[in-house]
Amino acid sequence: MKEYLVPICAVALSACALAQQETPAVEPMAQTPVFRVKVVSRTTKAVNYRHRGGSTMVDFKGTSLMPEASGKGKVDSKAGRLEIGADFSHLAPASKFGGQYLTYVLWAVTPEGRSLNLGEIVPNNEGKFSLDVTTDLQAFGMVVTAEPYFSVTRPSNLVVVENIIRYETKGFEEAIDARFDMLEGGQYTIDVPAAQLPSSSADPKTPLDLLEARNAVAIAKAAGASQYAGDSLSKAQDFLDRAEDYLRRKQGRTPIGTAARGATQMAEDARVLTLEKKQQERVAAEKRAMREAQEKAEADAKASAEAEARAKAQAEEDARRRTQAETDREAAEKAKAEAEQQQAQADAARAAALTEQQRAQEAAERARLAADEATRQKEEMRARLLKALNQVLETKDTDRGLVVNMPDVLFDSGQYTLKSAARERLARISGIVGAYPDLKFEIEGHTDSTGGDEFNQKLSEKRAGSVRDYLVDSGVSINHVIARGFGKTRPAANNTTAQGRKLNRRVEMIVSGDVIGTQVGNNADQAAPAVVPVSQRQ
Repeated sequence: MKEYLVPICAVALSACALAQQETPAVEPMAQTPVFRVKVVSRTTKAVNYRHRGGSTMVDFKGTSLMPEASGKGKVDSKAGRLEIGADFSHLAPASKFGGQYLTYVLWAVTPEGRSLNLGEIVPNNEGKFSLDVTTDLQAFGMVVTAEPYFSVTRPSNLVVVENIIRYETKGFEEAIDARFDMLEGGQYTIDVPAAQLPSSSADPKTPLDLLEARNAVAIAKAAGASQYAGDSLSKAQDFLDRAEDYLRRKQGRTPIGTAARGATQMAEDARVLTLEKKQQERVAAEKRAMREAQEKAEADAKASAEAEARAKAQAEEDARRRTQAETDREAAEKAKAEAEQQQAQADAARAAALTEQQRAQEAAERARLAADEATRQKEEMRARLLKALNQVLETKDTDRGLVVNMPDVLFDSGQYTLKSAARERLARISGIVGAYPDLKFEIEGHTDSTGGDEFNQKLSEKRAGSVRDYLVDSGVSINHVIARGFGKTRPAANNTTAQGRKLNRRVEMIVSGDVIGTQVGNNADQAAPAVVPVSQRQ
């Protein structure tokens, strides 16, 4: 394989390109910039096409393998992609290079050597072919290679056409050194001589797509895909069988070509996967061999060290045994003394643990008695408070606390102003609860169902607020009082009777707090009632 230095034409990306529908033409370069790339047996030029730089032209010229070939190409730089239109002429059949070559492929090769399959080229009887493709690459050269089938993923070394950069090609100079290596054509025919490929003995009338599919499946099998990529190879074989069936039933080029190209693509995937797995196996085998060699060396060194250590130990063993009897006797006496000392320490530790346990039990009992006493005192205080409140207004002991019921008669009808009787009773209640500064109070206003919802809600809030304000004015901390209005949403009796509606028109005061054995919020309301702000005090 010969290598030549390759001049490459490059156009730098314009960092200030504007995102416009129409892009002004770029002025030609004064000279053709180059960078060098090593390829196989030829000179190829690559262009760095400017982002949104408009259209530019390149020529295609046949290599020494096919000097009569030629072509022209137009590259149009769009936002996010390049559109490539190429026309080729005087292309001879690919089979002239051997029975394994059935088609041509147009490649884009970046300055870093990465190759991208742009599409298949199948010339007509006159050796002509046109191709329109797109790519997301920006800097690349274009070559045409002879291949065994269209879906190959790396170019062979049979480059028959390469792009030629015109003097007026637009861009800026950029120097880069890179290398791309084409695969030996033999990689596609592993263990399959060209004469043994299916295409070598096929009917000349067999469609090209089907010949490529047959070769692709045969090459994948020869590469070992049955072992390494069985599922992919099976799918490729299914596509091929379907294409063969279409051919037998004369279904036409479209169904035959669709199934055949599917088989070719799947077979190439199976071949590439097989090569990757084989490479992984080779790497793993090399690592395993290195690891085994290292382990053997380490084992030999360890065995030698162990043998030396055993010899040294044996020499020391004789001397050790001579003093062993005396050492054992001294050790036995020492162990006996230590055992007696440990026994004494254990006895002392048990006694101390027993004493500590008794103290803990006594402390727990004292804590329990104190808790019981505190509970008893809270219960007595709760009972005294309940009795005292009951002497003023009806009061019930509930899970929420002590509920003091203030009936509707303490207010003027439809009003929220406290009557004198209400003030008198609230004054007595204030005097009672004043002895318990830690109590919490929740004032809840309720109405019957008579009247509108908004009126009832406002009335319940204002009545609850009046009671709260009176308590605050009587010395109860405002931080301990909350007033809420529920309107007619929580009836205590049926609203269909006068007696029931009378019971529903009420204000309830829930007295709670840890001092009497309850805590605020133990029984949170299901709804979220309106809280009467202090600013509404009348």
